[in-house]
Amino acid sequence: VASGKGGVGKSTTTVNLALALQKLGLKVGVLDADIYGPSIPTMLGNEGQTPMIENEQFVPLNAFGMPVISIGHLLGDGNTPVAWRGPKATGALMQLFNQTQWPQLDVLMIDMPPGTGDIQLTLAQRIPVSGAVIVTTPQNVALMDAQKGVELFNKVNIRILGVVENMSTHVCSNCGHEEPIFGIGGGDKLAEQYHIPLLGRLPLNAQIRENADLGKPSVEANDSAAPSYLTIAERLKADIEALPKRQDAKRIF
Repeated sequence: VASGKGGVGKSTTTVNLALALQKLGLKVGVLDADIYGPSIPTMLGNEGQTPMIENEQFVPLNAFGMPVISIGHLLGDGNTPVAWRGPKATGALMQLFNQTQWPQLDVLMIDMPPGTGDIQLTLAQRIPVSGAVIVTTPQNVALMDAQKGVELFNKVNIRILGVVENMSTHVCSNCGHEEPIFGIGGGDKLAEQYHIPLLGRLPLNAQIRENADLGKPSVEANDSAAPSYLTIAERLKADIEALPKRQDAKRIF
């Protein structure tokens, strides 16, 4: 799950889609590849927990029935910065991927950091990714970066499964007035330009943020945004099931 830009709700989308796919009957795991700014532990309510090690491999932590691992689980204090150069950061990503005792999964959701740098290239070249989901907001600045993300995946022959338009519209909690704060049609524009599906739109909703901060994402909390995530997950599941089936034990799904 990528965007090219920070602050568009990529991690929130990752955890909620993972939980939604699990509700649809898939076996789902989550890998936090955002080495410099890991937020998955906070959003899934297991910040401060450390994975056990068996046979020189990490045993992923459990979050709402899903195996999860993040560099944040290995640093202890959530305020500890990861001040690493590119090679060390990419090495950490590969260690998390390869040296974790993942159970048999249908889907491994990978939450990507913003940008199109070392982490993204390492993922594309050394991890057998089946498809990518692009998260954007309708704002032109976000779209510009999302386009770079799409172009990167196209260059490395990774299929784009679809676009999620986050913070699509805001409904006032007092008067009910709906306002497209970040603009209109950004996700449609990206989907049309690159001939990829628009998986759905998500509102700018205080409950999404509040529940993520509390470590119980919208799908688990069953708040007003949960149906939107489930609808997107249903479309994503159909895209996943349409992917070529290969007898390759190294593939993520």
